[in-house]
Amino acid sequence: MSTIGTTSLTASASGTSSVELAIGGMTCASCAARIEKKLNKIDGVTANVNFAMESAKVHFPPTVSLDQLIRSVEDAGYTAVLPTFSAAPQQPGDGTASDAPAAAGDPVDSLRRRLVVSWVLTLPVLILAMVPPLQFDNWQWLSLTLAAPVVVWGGLPFHRAAWKNLRHATATMDTLISMGVIAAFTWSLWALFLGDAGMPGMRMDFTLFPEPGAGSSEIYLEIAAALAAFILLGRYFEAHAKRRSGAALRALLELGAKDVAILRPGPDGDVEVRVPIEELVVGDRFVIRPGEKVATDGVVVEGTSAIDAALLTGESVPVEVGPGDPVTGATVNAGGRLVVEASRVGADTKLAQIARLVVDAQSGKAAVQRLADRLSAVFVPIVIALSVGTLGFWLGLTGDVVSAFTAAVAVLIIACPCALGLATPTALLVGTGRGAQLGVLIKGPEVLESTRKVDTIVLDKTGTVTTGRMSLVHVVPADGTGADEALRLAATLENASEHPIAAAIAAGATDLDMVLGTVTHFANTPGRGVTGCVEGRRVLAGRASWLAGEGLAVPPELASAVDEAEAAGRTAVTVGWDGSARAVLVVSDTLKPTSAQAISQFRKLGLTPILLTGDNTRAAQAVAAPLKITDVIAEVLPEEKVAVITRLQGEGRVVAMVGDGVNDAAALAQADLGLSMGTGTDAAIEASDLTLVRGDLRSAADAIRLARRTLSTIKGNLFWALAYNVAAIPLAASGRLNPLIAGAAMALSSVFVVSNSLRLRKFAGWSQETPESR
Repeated sequence: MSTIGTTSLTASASGTSSVELAIGGMTCASCAARIEKKLNKIDGVTANVNFAMESAKVHFPPTVSLDQLIRSVEDAGYTAVLPTFSAAPQQPGDGTASDAPAAAGDPVDSLRRRLVVSWVLTLPVLILAMVPPLQFDNWQWLSLTLAAPVVVWGGLPFHRAAWKNLRHATATMDTLISMGVIAAFTWSLWALFLGDAGMPGMRMDFTLFPEPGAGSSEIYLEIAAALAAFILLGRYFEAHAKRRSGAALRALLELGAKDVAILRPGPDGDVEVRVPIEELVVGDRFVIRPGEKVATDGVVVEGTSAIDAALLTGESVPVEVGPGDPVTGATVNAGGRLVVEASRVGADTKLAQIARLVVDAQSGKAAVQRLADRLSAVFVPIVIALSVGTLGFWLGLTGDVVSAFTAAVAVLIIACPCALGLATPTALLVGTGRGAQLGVLIKGPEVLESTRKVDTIVLDKTGTVTTGRMSLVHVVPADGTGADEALRLAATLENASEHPIAAAIAAGATDLDMVLGTVTHFANTPGRGVTGCVEGRRVLAGRASWLAGEGLAVPPELASAVDEAEAAGRTAVTVGWDGSARAVLVVSDTLKPTSAQAISQFRKLGLTPILLTGDNTRAAQAVAAPLKITDVIAEVLPEEKVAVITRLQGEGRVVAMVGDGVNDAAALAQADLGLSMGTGTDAAIEASDLTLVRGDLRSAADAIRLARRTLSTIKGNLFWALAYNVAAIPLAASGRLNPLIAGAAMALSSVFVVSNSLRLRKFAGWSQETPESR
């Protein structure tokens, strides 16, 4: 699987490049560990190989070439290719990576054919071996005829991989399987041709717990065939699960439009020209008819409609848009005709950004997975040594070759670390994919541990708890100052700022058909106000205390207006010029309708909510009161937000921070867990650990729940995989476990781990949860 963009190769400002290679030939976590070790031996290279994703994320210096990386993987006995991929779906036959699976054949279909044929041949062998009354004269030769194709052809993938490992002086899970199958089959051939098992009247009892003294009359054809068949069954379920677990990301990538109707100048005005999506560039204007997908991120320049973003964000209610409103690529136009100007295309779009975050999360490794990888890397040699030791021990103790052989083969098979290698990546794959469907993007697996420990959640007010859409309520002028003049000058000044309050003032003036002039010498003092020259005057707008500090007197009537506005939970902007404050502009924000429910959900998760804002204390308290938030930290400058987070951490708290603005980026990075609203700025999204595509605060609770559920699933998988091996190896070594049962148990352990991970696909947000998904 490739990263999103025109190529999977990227470069950083430091000169280090990164690439994601598609790896072929891996069969277990030991393979991934070996490739990773091989790549990391190259000077300056840092590699992260993911067995479940069949990919390698590699960071390398300019002194290392891509060919060198690929050769290193090939030297280890595997294949590596550099795929190219686009956020938009590719057309068949265009030569991109999307054609690769079709060309190479579906591995799931190939496994299915091998599995079906193997089981058709294996079942009669099993029945004859397990039901003595059905054993007719020379039944063992029919078993040999049926078992041989299963051992040779059915087990060919394991034998081929084992031979490749042997040539490279290494061993993997396939080595164990191949050794077990060949050992059982070879013993059977010896017993049939050189022992007593080939006699016409030979009969054999089946026991779950082998008894010593069977001698050369015992054959293991059913074990040899069933081992191969059981392991094929496990491999098939693994491959099928990978396909299902990656379905969320594939569906996400396929959301993009394939073509677009661009407006081109014509002799009689603009004409629509439908072109492939790849030809769209920033600045192009394109048409979206009702029912069509928005081709790329842009801004509406003509028309009004409702945009349905359910497929991308999980938000079920369409959003009304009009001229000046942003729209996101891959959303659906549910209403009228729109003309949109493209602002981002290709790899820069929101859809591509989301897909990149999902791929990066799935390609990374949590600490628990690295531990599992290290165990898998040394597990196979240890198991082979244990098997040889078991054989020698029983031969020395009893002298019974059959019992010793049985115990050794059982150890060889039962200890395969397949489930261990799948425990973490399958859960991570499914969890992050499900999160993408729900509009929750987990930046990396390291985030999972943070969500478990978080006990405090700090909430930015504007745009997070509230809608962030401020509106002008009224203007209170000082004596001798006209309200229209004050609003016009303030709106002209604030029109140069991107702050939501500034935008509300400018929009309020525009709604009154005021013509805004130009501002020069504009300057912004973060958290306090702005200043600039408007119509030949130095105009200041911001906090009354700041204006007073700048030498502008604040008349009593304006100070009273500020107090009244703040007491009502509104924001008062004082504007002044010529040495005096001239008016107070009152703007107001509103709570998001889902904020109260979100706060309640945070408390259910054991989190203490804290409201953090740069607004005045009374305005903050007015917002916190209906939400029943008792901890409020107000009048905090942007640079002070980091200090607040640090102080809370110093008190022993593990802090999560939710924000959406540029001024939240540093605090998001400082927090133990940063959550950014996807409706916010790129800086906030980049600094966060979790991105919430929707502007709904409830999705923050869902994000933490999903991350915790994924971590819980990983730990459950690892416990099962490790406990299974710890309990089963001594039982097998004791000679009390039939290798047939060992093979079935090993295969079923992998199926269990994968199936347990797939349960995450049923995870639902609190707002859409059903009883069975809890």
